[in-house]
Amino acid sequence: MNIPIILGTGREGRVSEKAAEYVKKIAAESGHKTEIIDPRNYKFLFTDRESPRGDAYRKKIKEADAIIIVTPEYNHGYPGELKILLDTAYGEYFYKSVGLCGVSMGPFGGARVVEQLKPVLSELRMKIARESVFFGSAAELFGESGIKDKSYDSRVKTMLDEVVLLSEK
Repeated sequence: MNIPIILGTGREGRVSEKAAEYVKKIAAESGHKTEIIDPRNYKFLFTDRESPRGDAYRKKIKEADAIIIVTPEYNHGYPGELKILLDTAYGEYFYKSVGLCGVSMGPFGGARVVEQLKPVLSELRMKIARESVFFGSAAELFGESGIKDKSYDSRVKTMLDEVVLLSEK
């Protein structure tokens, strides 16, 4: 399956990029075509939703079988860049499954951002996987050689399996 990973922020020093790379690795090892969709590569405004500037992003979403979103929690919410990306497409999301991964410096691993995204994704008619992955205390969780806690392998695989299952229905 083609399962791109949307990275929720373009902020410098983002730890969520390490989480996205880790999720990408697990998805690729599971035999899926995957890539990271980085908001740094899509510098457009909400007003570009219907413009040609958003065409490349919309094409990636249209070609996807499912999507995974890896996003940090900023001030108990999601980053503005993620909302702009989500709003740049519409029908391209319909009935695609989506897996959610939260990232935070605190112990809850972005649980609040994941819950805040669900109504938005529901409005986009997406099939939201119940299993989410929460990367808490992310600065300590990821080191130079990757993730330190290998129990996350099974967590990501469980979420990925549900995303695939929802895609097949």
